[in-house]
Amino acid sequence: MKQDKGICMAASKQQEQKWKLLVIADETPEFKKVLRLAALRAVKVNGAIVMLRIIQPSEFQHWTSVREIMEQEAVQEAEVMLDGFSREIKQLSGLDCEKVIRVGEAGDVITEYISEDREIHLLVLGANVNGDPGPLVKAFREKLLNVLHMPVLVVPGNMTDEEIDRFV
Repeated sequence: MKQDKGICMAASKQQEQKWKLLVIADETPEFKKVLRLAALRAVKVNGAIVMLRIIQPSEFQHWTSVREIMEQEAVQEAEVMLDGFSREIKQLSGLDCEKVIRVGEAGDVITEYISEDREIHLLVLGANVNGDPGPLVKAFREKLLNVLHMPVLVVPGNMTDEEIDRFV
């Protein structure tokens, strides 16, 4: 199942050529740091934000209709989540964002999306600083950096808002 949900940006030629920052939306505490940094940085470089929510495929394989219902519910929940994050981005930066929802394995979805949208210039990820940095950071360290050929900015989850503001 492949599904893109609405572009929030007004579609003008100038906006279509903006430098885009891709963030992977999730419920981790460090994502709030990613959201702040990406929103403020996009303003600074006259860029745009693409927020990608990845839904893991349902492992329930016995009845296709049950799996499809589970995925539809996950998409609806993702839409609500992205709407909330979009409001935060707007509040922080005044920017609207592009919202994308895809079902699949994270590494595959990210590489596929980046190959489709050639205006993505930077991937911004959050990392847990207490132990395991998280599955996305781990995946990039182990294999995806060889595939993507683009900068990846990893935002430590323990950065303060003041530190993020200074960095931007």
